Amino acid sequence: MAQDTFLTAQKVFHKFRGESNLTTWLFGIAHNECRRVSRKQRFEPILLEIDPERPADNGSESAIVDRHALQQALSKLSQEHREIVILHEIEGLTYEEAAEILSVPVGTVKSRLHHAFLQLRRSLFAPEEAAR
Repeated sequence: MAQDTFLTAQKVFHKFRGESNLTTWLFGIAHNECRRVSRKQRFEPILLEIDPERPADNGSESAIVDRHALQQALSKLSQEHREIVILHEIEGLTYEEAAEILSVPVGTVKSRLHHAFLQLRRSLFAPEEAAR
């Protein structure tokens, strides 16, 4: 898919207007390519691989979540919610960049992220903790 992304980018580079960051433009092409292949071959969603050997960035004990539980919780999210969590939280894209890649308004990105976090909290924490 990476190779197809760059081949597509090469073919349509003349359409790049420079209104966005080149990286954002490439992410958009990659996103569309992954969706195309997924539809064509009926792949199951790719689960995020979380390295169990990598220490958590945040030292707060309350912020540390079992990595397996996190993987399971992410797999339960809808494709739309999983995409936005990965783009914003893992890839580090801004709301605006994610909105451009997904071809949705910024408000939709914020809403999807909010609802994804609510669902993740329900999946990962006891009911009284998830309400926070």
